[in-house]
Amino acid sequence: MANKRDLKKDINYVLGDIIEEVYVWELNNPGKDNKSGEAIIDEAISSFDSFMARANQRKLENPSKHFKAIREDLEKTATALVEKVNSL
Repeated sequence: MANKRDLKKDINYVLGDIIEEVYVWELNNPGKDNKSGEAIIDEAISSFDSFMARANQRKLENPSKHFKAIREDLEKTATALVEKVNSL
C-alpha cells in the first residue's frame, strides 16, 4: 500500500508545483494576459482529478503495472505542462 500512497503524493506535489509556478508567473507579469495561465491551471486540475481516479481504482489484475503506467503518464503530462508554463 505504500506504493499507492507515494503515487498519490507524487501526483499532488508535481501538479501542485506546476500550478504554483503559474501563479508565480502571473505575479511577476501583472500586465500580461492571464488567460493562458488559467488554461494551464485548469488542465493541471483536470489531470489531477483523472490521475487520482486512476490511482484509487480497486480490484486490479496487476497493480504494479497499473501504477507504473500512471507514473509514466504523470511524467508525460507534467513535462507537457512545464513546457506550456515555460512558453508563457
